[in-house]
Amino acid sequence: MSPQPATPRPTATYRLQLRPEFPFAAAASAAAYLASLGVSHLHLSPVLEAVPGSSHGYDVVDHTRVRAELGGEEGLRALARTARAHGLGLVLDIVPNHMAVPAALELNRPLWEVLREGPGSPYARWFDIDWEVNDGQLLLPVLAGPLDPADVRVADGLLHVGDHRFPLRAGTRALPAAELLAAQWYRPAHWREARTGLNYRRFFTISDLIGVRVEDPEVFAATHGKLLELLADGVADGLRIDHVDGLADPAGYLRRLRAAAGDGVWIVVEKILAHGERLPRDWPVAGTTGYDALRQVDGVLTCGTGAAELAARYRSSTGAPDWPRTAEAATREVLDQDLAAELATLVRRAGPELAEAVRELLVACRVYRTYPGRADLPGLVDPPESAAAPEAVAAVRALLLSDAAFAARFAQTSAALRAKSLEDRAFYRYAPLLSATEVGGDPGRPAVLPEEFHAYCAHLERHWPGSGTVLSTHDTKRSADVRARIAVLSQRPDLMPLLAGAPDPRQAWTAFQSALGLGDAPQRTERLAAALLKAAKESALHTSWTDPDPAYEATLAGHLPGPGALPDVSAAAGDGILAMTALHLTMPGVPELYQGGEDECRTLVDPDNRRPVAFPGTPRSATGAAKRALTTTLLRLRRERPELFAGYAPLSAEGPAAEHCLAYTRSPELLVAVTRLPHLLDVAGGWGDTLLPLPPGAWTPVLEPGREPLTDRVPLKHLLSTGPVTVLVREAPGGSPG
Repeated sequence: MSPQPATPRPTATYRLQLRPEFPFAAAASAAAYLASLGVSHLHLSPVLEAVPGSSHGYDVVDHTRVRAELGGEEGLRALARTARAHGLGLVLDIVPNHMAVPAALELNRPLWEVLREGPGSPYARWFDIDWEVNDGQLLLPVLAGPLDPADVRVADGLLHVGDHRFPLRAGTRALPAAELLAAQWYRPAHWREARTGLNYRRFFTISDLIGVRVEDPEVFAATHGKLLELLADGVADGLRIDHVDGLADPAGYLRRLRAAAGDGVWIVVEKILAHGERLPRDWPVAGTTGYDALRQVDGVLTCGTGAAELAARYRSSTGAPDWPRTAEAATREVLDQDLAAELATLVRRAGPELAEAVRELLVACRVYRTYPGRADLPGLVDPPESAAAPEAVAAVRALLLSDAAFAARFAQTSAALRAKSLEDRAFYRYAPLLSATEVGGDPGRPAVLPEEFHAYCAHLERHWPGSGTVLSTHDTKRSADVRARIAVLSQRPDLMPLLAGAPDPRQAWTAFQSALGLGDAPQRTERLAAALLKAAKESALHTSWTDPDPAYEATLAGHLPGPGALPDVSAAAGDGILAMTALHLTMPGVPELYQGGEDECRTLVDPDNRRPVAFPGTPRSATGAAKRALTTTLLRLRRERPELFAGYAPLSAEGPAAEHCLAYTRSPELLVAVTRLPHLLDVAGGWGDTLLPLPPGAWTPVLEPGREPLTDRVPLKHLLSTGPVTVLVREAPGGSPG
């Protein structure tokens, strides 16, 4: 086991979504404001050359250049200089797993050369291509319909099929159309053929993102040269690694990256940890990007009893199965349909006699993926004997331990399967409490007990103190503040109508809770309609992206309740928002604010959550103003006194309402207490005689300047008299804080 590198780490990061409408210059203009919030680093979405017009940058086409539409390399370096002038560093989001298959294929030069020269190209090692199928041709599912020979022509030294351009294999230019197509190293095809005929590794089920083999040292060097140059020049201080589970050998990649980047670079990985799963301790990184923390914060502020009641009402009113059956059904559908080509690749490598065992092991896996070289194959649960013969399962397990290439492809397929079947399908089918259907979440177990939260925080502080923590990201289906509004239903399940008479009860539940979460936000109707349409297509019960049903889709807007049909949850939600904020910004790890998250920020699934944000914004509500004040105070405290945020010890309240107080100390000089489940606390009659015993010393409330120091056993009705959050700093001898 390798020790974690002693890397300097940010005190807090602020995520910016770059796009042509918000380039490097716009980020530079916001630097002074963002520095005033108290963050130490700006976290930028991918900066390398991407598909023209891309709103996210994860569709990289050229690793050697900084994206021109954002201002190019000089624009990035200018942003770094401006950021430094305001005391800020930069963290870059990098995409090692895949590149774009753009409409203009020539933009991706390595792929273009492979299409022209085939497996003999020096770039062929860049991509996972199975040349032994499809008659030795790379299937390119880029056409809107079946290939029509009448659309094929040669012009300007290129093969044209309709509006698409392809390179010509040497010596084939003069061939007749049919022979010409058969002679190429690729075959243009209808996009629907990707499901069963694809013979290159892709990102999830997205055929226009082709997997990259960064496990090859030459490919690593070629795809990381510019990024390493930017690090060496001091332009950036840290890296976020996108979709590390997509790589053949994540541990090997991270070791190579660490060696190339040096110990002074803060590195976190986008890694979804299943319940009970731990990040491998031998990874030379600071930790994850923080979805595990999101699950803990959301869960500890959710009422398990109310969530269970909602689940029972959901099943009875909609006829939907419970969460385990929903998840398994979605997993089997995605594997047999959307990932049929990936499954076929594994079966070809394992042998047809092991097909059922391969399939059932993928379905049974309880984590996103296993790792080559891990003899225990953690998370890989054997399927029931009724699903696959034990001897076949044992044979596949043996193959996973003996054949590194098979193990890597199995793991990569498993990661895609978990993401697509759970996050992008089952989460849209199961709607008892939508705040629990979030990346990294467990809808079957939405609530986290306080002792579980404390254990998680202690583990984070002990093993991964530099890990990222988040509440909202560019990939969350609902922002933290939307989830906080929906989570009120776990305290008030009576506020959720049964909706059994709706044309589609499942979608009616989704529509009601989405509307409740968004509330009276700007452009409410249009944004809800777009999110509901995406939910219906992703769930794939009545319509989908590949097989749309326009008649069904036309009925979706009818499920949306009018503003007058929604209960007022603002008070309990406001308390929840502030509690989430305080936990996030004081718990172990490095907190990240997503753009606009310093105020009350209500956004739905992308692209809604990726819209440009105005800086500085004006708080849109009293909760927003309180959230910004709390955020700024805590972020500045983290930046100015980082020693306060070291260590972790839970505190226990005493009295009838003790379960409603979540409290802990970080260093011996910093204490945090928040209110859990405020509505249920009010129903129970408030704090009453409940006390919080403070550690020895005099404690000054950070959020209430001028208030008298507190000592000993403090009544919670006094400690939390002005809001759901308090943060205390112990005074040093002589009367001043710490």
